[in-house]
Amino acid sequence: MEKPQFNSKKGMDNKPLLKVEKLLVSSRKEEDTISILKGVDFELYSGEILGIVGESGSGKTMSALSIMGLLPNGVQVDGGLVQLGTSPDNLLNASADQLRKIRGLRIGMIFQNPMSALNPVIRCGAQISEVLRFHLGKSKSQASQEAKSWMEKLGLKEIERIYQSFPHELSGGQQQRIMLAMAMCCQPEILIADEPTTALDATVQRKILDLLSWTREQFKTAILLISHDLSLVAEIADRVLVMRHGEILESASAKSIFDRPQHAYTKGLINCRPKIGLYQYRLPTLEHPEPILKNPNPPHLDQIQDKKPLLKVEQLVVDYFSKGLFRTKKKRAVDQVSFEIFKGETLGLVGESGSGKTTLGKTILGLKEASSGMITFDEQNQGEIPKPKAFHQKVQMIFQNPMEALNPRLPIGSAILEPIRIHELVKGKNNQVEKVVELLEQVGLSPDDYTKYPQAFSGGQRQRVGIARALAMNPEFIVCDEIVSALDVSIQAQILNLLKDLQEQYQLTYLFIAHDLSVVQFMSQKILVMQEGKIVEEGKTKAIYENPQHDYTKTLLAAIPAALKY
Repeated sequence: MEKPQFNSKKGMDNKPLLKVEKLLVSSRKEEDTISILKGVDFELYSGEILGIVGESGSGKTMSALSIMGLLPNGVQVDGGLVQLGTSPDNLLNASADQLRKIRGLRIGMIFQNPMSALNPVIRCGAQISEVLRFHLGKSKSQASQEAKSWMEKLGLKEIERIYQSFPHELSGGQQQRIMLAMAMCCQPEILIADEPTTALDATVQRKILDLLSWTREQFKTAILLISHDLSLVAEIADRVLVMRHGEILESASAKSIFDRPQHAYTKGLINCRPKIGLYQYRLPTLEHPEPILKNPNPPHLDQIQDKKPLLKVEQLVVDYFSKGLFRTKKKRAVDQVSFEIFKGETLGLVGESGSGKTTLGKTILGLKEASSGMITFDEQNQGEIPKPKAFHQKVQMIFQNPMEALNPRLPIGSAILEPIRIHELVKGKNNQVEKVVELLEQVGLSPDDYTKYPQAFSGGQRQRVGIARALAMNPEFIVCDEIVSALDVSIQAQILNLLKDLQEQYQLTYLFIAHDLSVVQFMSQKILVMQEGKIVEEGKTKAIYENPQHDYTKTLLAAIPAALKY
Protein backbone atom coordinates (compact mmCIF):
# COMPACT_ATOMS: atom_id res chain seq x y z
CA MET A 1 0.00 0.00 0.00
CA GLU A 2 1.36 3.40 -0.97
CA LYS A 3 1.93 5.69 1.97
CA PRO A 4 -0.74 8.46 2.01
CA GLN A 5 0.69 11.97 2.13
CA PHE A 6 -0.20 13.96 5.23
CA ASN A 7 -0.65 17.67 4.55
CA SER A 8 1.30 19.18 7.41
CA LYS A 9 0.46 22.78 6.40
CA LYS A 10 -3.25 22.02 6.42
CA GLY A 11 -2.81 20.25 9.77
CA MET A 12 -1.03 23.24 11.28
CA ASP A 13 -3.92 25.54 10.36
CA ASN A 14 -6.24 23.44 12.54
CA LYS A 15 -6.23 22.86 16.27
CA PRO A 16 -4.25 19.71 17.12
CA LEU A 17 -6.23 16.65 18.13
CA LEU A 18 -3.73 16.04 20.93
CA LYS A 19 -1.47 18.62 22.53
CA VAL A 20 1.26 17.79 25.02
CA GLU A 21 3.21 20.60 26.70
CA LYS A 22 6.08 20.54 29.20
CA LEU A 23 5.20 17.03 30.42
CA LEU A 24 7.17 16.18 33.56
CA VAL A 25 7.13 12.67 35.01
CA SER A 26 9.26 11.18 37.78
CA SER A 27 9.52 8.11 39.97
CA ARG A 28 10.32 7.96 43.65
CA LYS A 29 12.23 5.12 45.26
CA GLU A 30 12.72 5.56 48.99
CA GLU A 31 14.20 9.07 49.25
CA ASP A 32 15.50 9.28 45.67
CA THR A 33 13.59 11.02 42.86
CA ILE A 34 14.36 9.96 39.28
CA SER A 35 13.27 12.20 36.43
CA ILE A 36 11.67 10.16 33.60
CA LEU A 37 10.22 12.87 31.31
CA LYS A 38 11.92 16.26 31.28
CA GLY A 39 9.46 18.66 29.67
CA VAL A 40 8.22 16.76 26.62
CA ASP A 41 6.32 18.78 23.99
CA PHE A 42 4.52 17.57 20.85
CA GLU A 43 1.27 17.89 18.91
CA LEU A 44 -0.72 15.30 16.99
CA TYR A 45 -3.14 16.24 14.21
CA SER A 46 -6.16 14.44 12.78
CA GLY A 47 -5.10 11.92 10.12
CA GLU A 48 -1.41 12.17 11.05
CA ILE A 49 0.98 9.36 12.00
CA LEU A 50 3.57 10.63 14.46
CA GLY A 51 6.42 8.26 15.27
CA ILE A 52 8.34 8.32 18.55
CA VAL A 53 11.60 6.35 18.49
CA GLY A 54 14.37 5.68 20.98
CA GLU A 55 15.86 3.01 23.19
CA SER A 56 14.22 1.41 26.23
CA GLY A 57 14.16 3.95 29.04
CA SER A 58 14.00 6.93 26.67
CA GLY A 59 10.49 7.84 27.87
CA LYS A 60 8.46 6.75 24.82
CA THR A 61 6.04 4.47 26.64
CA MET A 62 5.85 6.72 29.72
CA SER A 63 4.69 9.56 27.47
CA ALA A 64 1.84 7.36 26.19
CA LEU A 65 0.91 6.04 29.65
CA SER A 66 0.81 9.61 31.01
CA ILE A 67 -1.71 10.58 28.32
CA MET A 68 -3.86 7.53 29.14
CA GLY A 69 -3.60 7.97 32.93
CA LEU A 70 -2.05 4.53 33.27
CA LEU A 71 1.25 5.28 35.00
CA PRO A 72 2.55 2.42 37.18
CA ASN A 73 2.76 2.66 40.97
CA GLY A 74 5.58 4.86 42.15
CA VAL A 75 5.52 6.98 38.98
CA GLN A 76 3.79 10.35 38.98
CA VAL A 77 3.14 13.40 36.80
CA ASP A 78 4.87 16.49 38.22
CA GLY A 79 3.52 18.99 35.71
CA GLY A 80 2.48 19.68 32.16
CA LEU A 81 -0.57 19.93 29.94
CA VAL A 82 -2.37 17.27 27.86
CA GLN A 83 -5.37 18.51 25.86
CA LEU A 84 -7.68 16.31 23.80
CA GLY A 85 -9.49 17.86 20.83
CA THR A 86 -11.13 21.25 21.43
CA SER A 87 -11.53 20.70 25.16
CA PRO A 88 -9.61 23.23 27.29
CA ASP A 89 -9.42 20.71 30.15
CA ASN A 90 -6.11 19.20 31.15
CA LEU A 91 -6.39 15.42 30.70
CA LEU A 92 -3.78 14.99 33.43
CA ASN A 93 -6.41 16.20 35.93
CA ALA A 94 -9.24 13.97 34.64
CA SER A 95 -11.06 11.69 37.09
CA ALA A 96 -10.98 7.91 36.88
CA ASP A 97 -14.55 7.85 35.49
CA GLN A 98 -13.69 10.41 32.81
CA LEU A 99 -10.62 8.44 31.76
CA ARG A 100 -12.59 5.18 31.55
CA LYS A 101 -14.94 6.78 29.02
CA ILE A 102 -12.06 8.17 26.96
CA ARG A 103 -9.92 5.00 26.88
CA GLY A 104 -11.02 2.71 24.08
CA LEU A 105 -13.64 5.10 22.68
CA ARG A 106 -11.64 8.26 21.91
CA ILE A 107 -8.11 6.97 22.50
CA GLY A 108 -7.23 3.35 21.81
CA MET A 109 -3.94 1.81 22.91
CA ILE A 110 -2.03 -1.20 21.65
CA PHE A 111 0.30 -2.38 24.42
CA GLN A 112 3.76 -3.77 23.82
CA ASN A 113 3.31 -7.06 25.67
CA PRO A 114 -0.08 -8.54 24.73
CA MET A 115 0.22 -11.46 27.16
CA SER A 116 0.37 -9.11 30.14
CA ALA A 117 -2.32 -6.80 28.70
CA LEU A 118 -4.86 -9.54 27.91
CA ASN A 119 -6.94 -11.17 30.67
CA PRO A 120 -5.63 -14.76 31.00
CA VAL A 121 -8.98 -16.21 32.20
CA ILE A 122 -11.27 -14.67 29.57
CA ARG A 123 -11.51 -16.03 26.02
CA CYS A 124 -9.99 -13.75 23.37
CA GLY A 125 -13.21 -13.16 21.45
CA ALA A 126 -15.06 -12.14 24.59
CA GLN A 127 -12.36 -9.56 25.38
CA ILE A 128 -12.89 -7.84 22.02
CA SER A 129 -16.69 -8.08 22.35
CA GLU A 130 -16.54 -6.51 25.81
CA VAL A 131 -15.02 -3.32 24.39
CA LEU A 132 -17.78 -3.04 21.76
CA ARG A 133 -20.54 -3.66 24.30
CA PHE A 134 -19.17 -1.22 26.90
CA HIS A 135 -18.39 1.72 24.59
CA LEU A 136 -20.84 1.30 21.70
CA GLY A 137 -23.73 -0.48 23.43
CA LYS A 138 -23.69 -3.40 21.00
CA SER A 139 -25.76 -6.49 21.76
CA LYS A 140 -23.95 -9.73 22.53
CA SER A 141 -24.53 -11.13 19.02
CA GLN A 142 -23.61 -7.85 17.29
CA ALA A 143 -20.42 -7.50 19.32
CA SER A 144 -19.47 -11.11 18.58
CA GLN A 145 -19.97 -10.61 14.83
CA GLU A 146 -17.98 -7.35 14.75
CA ALA A 147 -15.20 -8.88 16.85
CA LYS A 148 -14.82 -11.72 14.34
CA SER A 149 -14.84 -9.21 11.48
CA TRP A 150 -11.93 -7.30 13.05
CA MET A 151 -10.04 -10.53 13.67
CA GLU A 152 -10.40 -11.33 9.97
CA LYS A 153 -9.24 -7.84 8.93
CA LEU A 154 -6.12 -8.35 11.02
CA GLY A 155 -5.19 -11.50 9.10
CA LEU A 156 -6.10 -14.12 11.71
CA LYS A 157 -7.07 -17.54 10.43
CA GLU A 158 -9.26 -20.16 12.14
CA ILE A 159 -11.44 -17.34 13.48
CA GLU A 160 -13.85 -19.56 15.42
CA ARG A 161 -11.04 -21.43 17.19
CA ILE A 162 -9.14 -18.27 18.11
CA TYR A 163 -12.36 -16.53 19.22
CA GLN A 164 -12.89 -19.32 21.76
CA SER A 165 -9.20 -19.56 22.77
CA PHE A 166 -7.56 -18.20 25.90
CA PRO A 167 -4.52 -15.91 25.36
CA HIS A 168 -1.99 -18.58 26.43
CA GLU A 169 -3.27 -20.88 23.68
CA LEU A 170 -2.16 -18.45 20.94
CA SER A 171 1.23 -17.51 19.51
CA GLY A 172 2.78 -14.11 20.28
CA GLY A 173 1.76 -12.79 16.86
CA GLN A 174 -1.82 -13.94 17.32
CA GLN A 175 -1.99 -12.36 20.79
CA GLN A 176 -0.76 -9.07 19.33
CA ARG A 177 -3.51 -9.09 16.71
CA ILE A 178 -6.17 -9.69 19.39
CA MET A 179 -4.77 -6.64 21.19
CA LEU A 180 -4.95 -4.66 17.93
CA ALA A 181 -8.60 -5.66 17.42
CA MET A 182 -9.48 -4.48 20.94
CA ALA A 183 -7.81 -1.10 20.37
CA MET A 184 -9.24 -0.46 16.90
CA CYS A 185 -12.77 -1.90 17.04
CA CYS A 186 -14.36 1.36 18.27
CA GLN A 187 -12.53 3.39 15.62
CA PRO A 188 -11.06 5.88 18.11
CA GLU A 189 -9.93 9.40 17.14
CA ILE A 190 -6.43 8.62 18.39
CA LEU A 191 -4.62 5.31 18.35
CA ILE A 192 -1.49 4.87 20.47
CA ALA A 193 0.50 1.92 19.15
CA ASP A 194 3.30 0.96 21.56
CA GLU A 195 5.69 -1.37 19.72
CA PRO A 196 2.77 -3.03 17.84
CA THR A 197 5.00 -5.14 15.56
CA THR A 198 7.88 -6.07 17.89
CA ALA A 199 7.35 -9.86 17.93
CA LEU A 200 5.78 -10.20 14.49
CA ASP A 201 7.25 -11.65 11.31
CA ALA A 202 7.80 -9.53 8.20
CA THR A 203 4.55 -10.38 6.41
CA VAL A 204 2.32 -9.87 9.46
CA GLN A 205 4.30 -6.73 10.31
CA ARG A 206 3.54 -5.46 6.82
CA LYS A 207 -0.18 -6.23 7.31
CA ILE A 208 -0.20 -4.32 10.61
CA LEU A 209 1.52 -1.30 9.06
CA ASP A 210 -0.88 -1.38 6.10
CA LEU A 211 -3.81 -1.64 8.51
CA LEU A 212 -2.60 1.37 10.50
CA SER A 213 -2.29 3.33 7.25
CA TRP A 214 -5.75 2.14 6.19
CA THR A 215 -7.22 3.21 9.55
CA ARG A 216 -5.72 6.67 9.16
CA GLU A 217 -6.98 6.96 5.58
CA GLN A 218 -10.51 5.63 6.23
CA PHE A 219 -11.31 7.25 9.58
CA LYS A 220 -8.79 10.14 9.75
CA THR A 221 -7.46 8.47 12.88
CA ALA A 222 -4.41 10.16 14.38
CA ILE A 223 -1.78 7.57 15.28
CA LEU A 224 1.02 7.86 17.80
CA LEU A 225 3.42 5.07 16.75
CA ILE A 226 6.02 4.18 19.38
CA SER A 227 8.95 1.98 18.37
CA HIS A 228 12.65 1.36 18.96
CA ASP A 229 12.99 0.63 15.22
CA LEU A 230 13.47 3.89 13.34
CA SER A 231 13.41 2.21 9.93
CA LEU A 232 9.98 0.72 10.61
CA VAL A 233 8.55 4.07 11.74
CA ALA A 234 10.00 5.74 8.63
CA GLU A 235 7.89 3.37 6.53
CA ILE A 236 4.53 4.97 7.46
CA ALA A 237 5.10 7.97 9.76
CA ASP A 238 4.67 11.57 8.62
CA ARG A 239 6.78 13.06 11.39
CA VAL A 240 9.25 11.49 13.81
CA LEU A 241 10.40 12.44 17.30
CA VAL A 242 13.69 10.94 18.54
CA MET A 243 13.81 10.55 22.33
CA ARG A 244 16.58 9.74 24.77
CA HIS A 245 16.71 10.02 28.57
CA GLY A 246 13.27 11.67 28.74
CA GLU A 247 14.00 14.41 26.22
CA ILE A 248 13.25 14.96 22.53
CA LEU A 249 16.59 15.22 20.73
CA GLU A 250 15.34 15.64 17.19
CA SER A 251 12.01 16.29 15.46
CA ALA A 252 11.38 16.41 11.70
CA SER A 253 9.58 14.73 8.84
CA ALA A 254 10.23 11.01 8.52
CA LYS A 255 12.08 11.52 5.25
CA SER A 256 14.37 14.18 6.75
CA ILE A 257 15.10 12.08 9.83
CA PHE A 258 16.07 9.06 7.79
CA ASP A 259 17.82 10.76 4.87
CA ARG A 260 19.49 13.61 6.76
CA PRO A 261 19.66 12.84 10.49
CA GLN A 262 21.18 15.71 12.46
CA HIS A 263 21.84 14.26 15.90
CA ALA A 264 24.63 11.72 16.45
CA TYR A 265 22.25 9.52 18.44
CA THR A 266 19.77 9.37 15.53
CA LYS A 267 22.58 8.42 13.15
CA GLY A 268 23.65 5.68 15.55
CA LEU A 269 20.15 4.19 15.75
CA ILE A 270 19.91 4.05 11.96
CA ASN A 271 23.32 2.42 11.50
CA CYS A 272 22.82 -0.25 14.20
CA ARG A 273 20.18 -2.05 12.12
CA PRO A 274 21.49 -4.79 9.77
CA LYS A 275 20.49 -4.15 6.15
CA ILE A 276 19.49 -6.57 3.41
CA GLY A 277 22.21 -6.79 0.78
CA LEU A 278 24.94 -5.42 3.06
CA TYR A 279 27.07 -8.32 4.29
CA GLN A 280 28.80 -7.21 7.48
CA TYR A 281 31.25 -8.96 9.76
CA ARG A 282 30.14 -6.90 12.77
CA LEU A 283 27.32 -4.43 13.29
CA PRO A 284 28.05 -0.85 14.31
CA THR A 285 26.84 0.12 17.80
CA LEU A 286 26.27 3.45 19.52
CA GLU A 287 29.63 3.01 21.25
CA HIS A 288 31.41 1.96 18.02
CA PRO A 289 29.49 3.59 15.13
CA GLU A 290 31.78 2.58 12.28
CA PRO A 291 30.68 -0.65 10.48
CA ILE A 292 33.23 -3.41 9.82
CA LEU A 293 32.85 -4.65 6.26
CA LYS A 294 34.56 -7.90 5.37
CA ASN A 295 33.74 -11.55 4.73
CA PRO A 296 30.90 -12.26 7.23
CA ASN A 297 31.75 -15.96 7.38
CA PRO A 298 34.42 -17.10 9.85
CA PRO A 299 37.46 -18.54 7.99
CA HIS A 300 37.03 -22.11 9.27
CA LEU A 301 33.63 -22.42 7.56
CA ASP A 302 35.29 -22.88 4.16
CA GLN A 303 36.21 -26.46 5.09
CA ILE A 304 33.17 -27.58 7.11
CA GLN A 305 31.19 -28.98 4.20
CA ASP A 306 33.88 -31.67 3.77
CA LYS A 307 33.09 -33.04 7.25
CA LYS A 308 30.14 -34.98 8.61
CA PRO A 309 27.19 -32.90 9.90
CA LEU A 310 26.94 -32.21 13.63
CA LEU A 311 23.13 -32.37 13.49
CA LYS A 312 21.03 -34.27 10.98
CA VAL A 313 17.23 -34.14 10.89
CA GLU A 314 15.41 -36.65 8.67
CA GLN A 315 11.70 -36.67 7.79
CA LEU A 316 10.74 -35.13 11.15
CA VAL A 317 7.02 -34.95 11.97
CA VAL A 318 5.55 -33.30 15.08
CA ASP A 319 1.80 -33.42 15.75
CA TYR A 320 -0.20 -31.58 18.40
CA PHE A 321 -3.35 -33.12 19.86
CA SER A 322 -6.11 -31.14 21.54
CA LYS A 323 -9.35 -32.50 22.93
CA GLY A 324 -12.51 -31.09 21.37
CA LEU A 325 -16.06 -31.53 22.60
CA PHE A 326 -16.61 -34.82 20.78
CA ARG A 327 -13.20 -35.91 19.46
CA THR A 328 -9.47 -35.34 19.65
CA LYS A 329 -8.13 -32.87 17.07
CA LYS A 330 -4.72 -33.22 15.48
CA LYS A 331 -2.62 -30.38 14.09
CA ARG A 332 0.65 -31.01 12.26
CA ALA A 333 3.21 -28.45 13.41
CA VAL A 334 6.28 -29.93 11.66
CA ASP A 335 5.76 -31.85 8.43
CA GLN A 336 8.48 -34.12 6.95
CA VAL A 337 11.36 -31.73 7.70
CA SER A 338 14.94 -32.72 6.77
CA PHE A 339 18.19 -30.72 6.97
CA GLU A 340 21.81 -30.79 8.18
CA ILE A 341 23.96 -28.40 10.23
CA PHE A 342 27.74 -28.58 10.26
CA LYS A 343 29.98 -27.73 13.19
CA GLY A 344 30.73 -24.02 13.52
CA GLU A 345 28.07 -22.71 11.15
CA THR A 346 24.82 -20.82 11.68
CA LEU A 347 21.67 -22.06 10.01
CA GLY A 348 18.90 -19.45 9.85
CA LEU A 349 15.28 -20.57 10.16
CA VAL A 350 12.66 -18.08 9.01
CA GLY A 351 8.89 -18.14 8.56
CA GLU A 352 5.67 -16.61 9.81
CA SER A 353 4.40 -16.93 13.36
CA GLY A 354 2.87 -20.40 13.71
CA SER A 355 4.94 -21.89 10.88
CA GLY A 356 6.53 -24.43 13.25
CA LYS A 357 9.95 -22.81 13.81
CA THR A 358 9.95 -22.91 17.62
CA THR A 359 8.37 -26.40 17.70
CA LEU A 360 11.17 -27.66 15.47
CA GLY A 361 13.82 -26.15 17.73
CA LYS A 362 12.26 -27.59 20.89
CA THR A 363 11.89 -31.04 19.30
CA ILE A 364 15.60 -31.10 18.43
CA LEU A 365 16.37 -30.44 22.11
CA GLY A 366 13.92 -33.11 23.28
CA LEU A 367 11.56 -30.57 24.84
CA LYS A 368 8.81 -31.78 22.51
CA GLU A 369 8.21 -35.34 21.37
CA ALA A 370 8.47 -36.16 17.68
CA SER A 371 5.66 -38.15 16.06
CA SER A 372 8.06 -39.71 13.55
CA GLY A 373 11.41 -39.13 11.86
CA MET A 374 14.98 -39.15 13.10
CA ILE A 375 17.28 -36.63 14.79
CA THR A 376 20.98 -37.50 14.79
CA PHE A 377 23.45 -35.47 16.84
CA ASP A 378 27.16 -36.14 16.45
CA GLU A 379 26.32 -39.39 14.59
CA GLN A 380 24.10 -40.62 17.42
CA ASN A 381 20.33 -41.02 17.10
CA GLN A 382 18.64 -38.81 19.69
CA GLY A 383 16.05 -41.51 20.42
CA GLU A 384 18.81 -43.99 21.25
CA ILE A 385 21.00 -41.74 23.40
CA PRO A 386 21.79 -43.76 26.55
CA LYS A 387 22.68 -40.70 28.65
CA PRO A 388 20.27 -37.84 27.89
CA LYS A 389 21.98 -35.78 30.61
CA ALA A 390 25.17 -35.76 28.52
CA PHE A 391 23.17 -34.85 25.40
CA HIS A 392 21.57 -31.83 27.10
CA GLN A 393 24.99 -30.64 28.16
CA LYS A 394 26.03 -30.42 24.49
CA VAL A 395 22.76 -28.95 23.19
CA GLN A 396 21.26 -25.78 24.68
CA MET A 397 18.55 -23.23 23.94
CA ILE A 398 18.35 -19.46 24.41
CA PHE A 399 14.69 -18.56 24.72
CA GLN A 400 12.77 -15.67 23.20
CA ASN A 401 11.59 -14.20 26.50
CA PRO A 402 14.41 -14.33 29.08
CA MET A 403 12.08 -13.10 31.85
CA GLU A 404 9.90 -16.19 31.43
CA ALA A 405 12.94 -18.48 31.19
CA LEU A 406 14.52 -17.20 34.44
CA ASN A 407 13.19 -17.86 37.93
CA PRO A 408 12.18 -14.45 39.37
CA ARG A 409 12.93 -15.71 42.90
CA LEU A 410 16.46 -16.81 42.06
CA PRO A 411 19.45 -14.42 41.77
CA ILE A 412 20.99 -14.64 38.31
CA GLY A 413 24.26 -15.98 39.72
CA SER A 414 22.37 -18.92 41.24
CA ALA A 415 20.47 -19.45 37.96
CA ILE A 416 23.74 -19.77 36.03
CA LEU A 417 25.34 -21.85 38.79
CA GLU A 418 22.50 -24.40 38.86
CA PRO A 419 23.35 -26.32 35.64
CA ILE A 420 27.07 -26.25 36.52
CA ARG A 421 26.30 -27.89 39.86
CA ILE A 422 23.77 -30.41 38.53
CA HIS A 423 26.04 -31.59 35.72
CA GLU A 424 29.14 -31.45 37.96
CA LEU A 425 31.05 -29.46 35.36
CA VAL A 426 33.25 -27.73 37.95
CA LYS A 427 34.31 -29.20 41.29
CA GLY A 428 34.23 -27.16 44.49
CA LYS A 429 31.83 -24.36 45.43
CA ASN A 430 34.46 -21.59 45.18
CA ASN A 431 35.51 -22.76 41.72
CA GLN A 432 31.86 -22.90 40.63
CA VAL A 433 31.28 -19.32 41.76
CA GLU A 434 34.44 -18.21 39.94
CA LYS A 435 33.16 -19.91 36.78
CA VAL A 436 29.84 -18.00 37.02
CA VAL A 437 31.69 -14.68 37.48
CA GLU A 438 33.82 -15.53 34.44
CA LEU A 439 30.67 -16.19 32.38
CA LEU A 440 29.05 -12.93 33.52
CA GLU A 441 32.10 -10.96 32.42
CA GLN A 442 32.23 -12.89 29.14
CA VAL A 443 28.73 -11.75 28.16
CA GLY A 444 29.33 -8.15 29.20
CA LEU A 445 27.88 -8.18 32.73
CA SER A 446 29.55 -7.31 36.04
CA PRO A 447 30.54 -9.67 38.89
CA ASP A 448 28.40 -7.39 41.09
CA ASP A 449 25.35 -8.63 39.15
CA TYR A 450 25.72 -12.11 40.69
CA THR A 451 23.31 -11.42 43.57
CA LYS A 452 20.74 -9.39 41.59
CA TYR A 453 17.36 -10.77 40.53
CA PRO A 454 16.12 -10.90 36.89
CA GLN A 455 13.65 -8.04 37.40
CA ALA A 456 16.56 -5.70 38.20
CA PHE A 457 17.87 -5.94 34.64
CA SER A 458 16.88 -4.50 31.27
CA GLY A 459 15.69 -6.80 28.46
CA GLY A 460 19.12 -6.81 26.83
CA GLN A 461 20.86 -7.60 30.11
CA ARG A 462 18.44 -10.45 30.82
CA GLN A 463 19.17 -11.87 27.38
CA ARG A 464 22.88 -11.78 28.24
CA VAL A 465 22.04 -13.79 31.37
CA GLY A 466 20.26 -16.34 29.15
CA ILE A 467 23.34 -16.60 26.95
CA ALA A 468 25.60 -17.04 30.00
CA ARG A 469 23.33 -19.80 31.33
CA ALA A 470 23.52 -21.64 28.00
CA LEU A 471 27.31 -21.24 27.88
CA ALA A 472 27.62 -22.64 31.41
CA MET A 473 27.10 -26.12 29.94
CA ASN A 474 30.03 -25.83 27.49
CA PRO A 475 27.63 -26.67 24.63
CA GLU A 476 28.48 -27.45 21.02
CA PHE A 477 25.08 -26.55 19.58
CA ILE A 478 22.67 -23.74 20.59
CA VAL A 479 19.13 -23.07 19.40
CA CYS A 480 18.55 -19.29 19.43
CA ASP A 481 14.78 -18.71 19.40
CA GLU A 482 13.87 -15.11 18.49
CA ILE A 483 16.39 -13.90 21.04
CA VAL A 484 16.64 -10.29 19.78
CA SER A 485 13.06 -9.73 18.57
CA ALA A 486 12.04 -7.54 21.54
CA LEU A 487 15.32 -5.64 21.95
CA ASP A 488 16.25 -2.10 20.95
CA VAL A 489 18.26 -1.98 17.72
CA SER A 490 21.34 -0.73 19.61
CA ILE A 491 21.15 -3.57 22.17
CA GLN A 492 20.26 -6.01 19.40
CA ALA A 493 23.50 -5.13 17.60
CA GLN A 494 25.51 -5.78 20.78
CA ILE A 495 23.88 -9.20 21.32
CA LEU A 496 24.38 -10.28 17.69
CA ASN A 497 28.03 -9.22 17.77
CA LEU A 498 28.45 -11.11 21.05
CA LEU A 499 26.99 -14.29 19.52
CA LYS A 500 29.46 -14.07 16.63
CA ASP A 501 32.38 -13.50 19.03
CA LEU A 502 31.37 -16.55 21.09
CA GLN A 503 30.93 -18.65 17.96
CA GLU A 504 34.47 -17.87 16.82
CA GLN A 505 35.92 -18.43 20.28
CA TYR A 506 34.25 -21.81 20.89
CA GLN A 507 33.32 -22.90 17.34
CA LEU A 508 29.69 -22.99 18.40
CA THR A 509 26.96 -24.14 16.03
CA TYR A 510 23.70 -22.16 15.95
CA LEU A 511 20.18 -22.82 14.74
CA PHE A 512 19.08 -19.18 14.56
CA ILE A 513 15.28 -18.82 14.57
CA ALA A 514 13.94 -15.36 13.75
CA HIS A 515 11.21 -13.50 11.89
CA ASP A 516 13.52 -10.57 11.11
CA LEU A 517 15.11 -11.35 7.74
CA SER A 518 17.79 -8.65 8.02
CA VAL A 519 18.99 -10.16 11.32
CA VAL A 520 18.98 -13.68 9.85
CA GLN A 521 21.04 -12.50 6.88
CA PHE A 522 23.63 -10.99 9.21
CA MET A 523 23.94 -14.12 11.35
CA SER A 524 23.51 -17.06 8.95
CA GLN A 525 25.51 -18.82 6.28
CA LYS A 526 22.57 -20.97 5.18
CA ILE A 527 18.81 -20.48 5.48
CA LEU A 528 15.70 -22.64 5.74
CA VAL A 529 12.34 -21.04 4.87
CA MET A 530 9.44 -22.65 6.73
CA GLN A 531 5.74 -22.40 5.91
CA GLU A 532 2.92 -24.31 7.62
CA GLY A 533 5.34 -26.88 9.03
CA LYS A 534 7.20 -27.55 5.77
CA ILE A 535 10.58 -26.41 4.47
CA VAL A 536 9.70 -24.66 1.20
CA GLU A 537 13.17 -23.36 0.33
CA GLU A 538 16.74 -23.78 1.52
CA GLY A 539 20.17 -22.67 0.39
CA LYS A 540 23.06 -20.32 1.02
CA THR A 541 22.08 -16.97 2.46
CA LYS A 542 23.23 -14.79 -0.41
CA ALA A 543 21.54 -17.00 -3.00
CA ILE A 544 18.23 -17.02 -1.10
CA TYR A 545 18.15 -13.26 -0.64
CA GLU A 546 19.33 -12.30 -4.12
CA ASN A 547 17.47 -14.97 -6.11
CA PRO A 548 14.56 -16.49 -4.14
CA GLN A 549 12.79 -19.35 -5.90
CA HIS A 550 9.62 -19.99 -3.88
CA ASP A 551 6.71 -17.53 -3.97
CA TYR A 552 6.49 -17.55 -0.18
CA THR A 553 10.16 -16.53 0.13
CA LYS A 554 9.57 -13.74 -2.37
CA THR A 555 6.59 -12.57 -0.29
CA LEU A 556 8.70 -12.50 2.89
CA LEU A 557 11.44 -10.48 1.20
CA ALA A 558 8.96 -8.08 -0.42
CA ALA A 559 7.50 -7.31 3.02
CA ILE A 560 10.81 -5.93 4.33
CA PRO A 561 10.69 -2.12 4.88
CA ALA A 562 12.55 -0.22 2.16
CA ALA A 563 14.74 1.44 4.80
CA LEU A 564 16.26 -1.96 5.64
CA LYS A 565 17.49 -2.56 2.09
CA TYR A 566 21.01 -1.54 1.19
